[in-house]
Amino acid sequence: MIGMTMETRRMCPHCRAFITTSDRVCPYCNEPVAARRPESAPAPILGGLIPHAGYLTILILLINTGLYLATALYSNNAGNGGNFVNLDSRTLLIFGGKLGPLIAQGQWWRLITAGFLHGGILHILMNMWVLFDLGAQVEELYGGARMLVIYFVANILGFYVSALWRPTTVSIGASAALFGLVGAMIAIGMRYRGAAGDMIRSVYSRYLVYLLLFSLLPQVDMAAHIGGLIGGFGVGYLAGRPQHPGAMVERLWQVAAGLAVVITLASFLLWYLWFRTFTQ
Repeated sequence: MIGMTMETRRMCPHCRAFITTSDRVCPYCNEPVAARRPESAPAPILGGLIPHAGYLTILILLINTGLYLATALYSNNAGNGGNFVNLDSRTLLIFGGKLGPLIAQGQWWRLITAGFLHGGILHILMNMWVLFDLGAQVEELYGGARMLVIYFVANILGFYVSALWRPTTVSIGASAALFGLVGAMIAIGMRYRGAAGDMIRSVYSRYLVYLLLFSLLPQVDMAAHIGGLIGGFGVGYLAGRPQHPGAMVERLWQVAAGLAVVITLASFLLWYLWFRTFTQ
């Protein structure tokens, strides 16, 4: 019987270099690193060609994908003019897309639900590819609780700015929250000065420039992207790196993450109640 071997390497959360599990200070960037979590690490995906994604990142990805399939099926069956590749605006609005006048009338939950919808197959494939890579990095660096709060606030603020800037346009997509994740990575680089912080800030500042250039394309909601970026940067700078698991500040972030989950679930419940009334 072949015995199992324990992985002795891990990645520094600051400079992304490989270090050993016994290191308490990264030998490459001289930043302190926490002890490795006791739970077992996931097995490599395709021999390490695909980066690991955290549990929360995968969960958000699955929710987005599931909702895309639901909206595509509804659009096809309702005869609204959409198809699996490109969805129509009416279906997206029915499923919770952002529209300023409706939000002003009290449907605030659209600020949340809009971030889980996508308008076409290319739209969701691109956003989920970015989420899979970027979300895993933010979750590893900030921890699950902070990552959830960053994603939640960036999503809401992004679509709030969009509702003010482009109130009569139906907007959807995870990109507002994704811009928030980029903003959070830049924030951590600005808060913690040094070789590692400078590298993180440089890498994600370039990342941001590419995304902003992409935002100049027609039908891309620049307002939601800017709002999400501001929200993610603000929360990321405030949050900082995780401390000892038993610290009071960590419990506060866990409470904040729990509230974000509850509000998100409440938003989808309110959408469902509205949807039942609308379709009767």
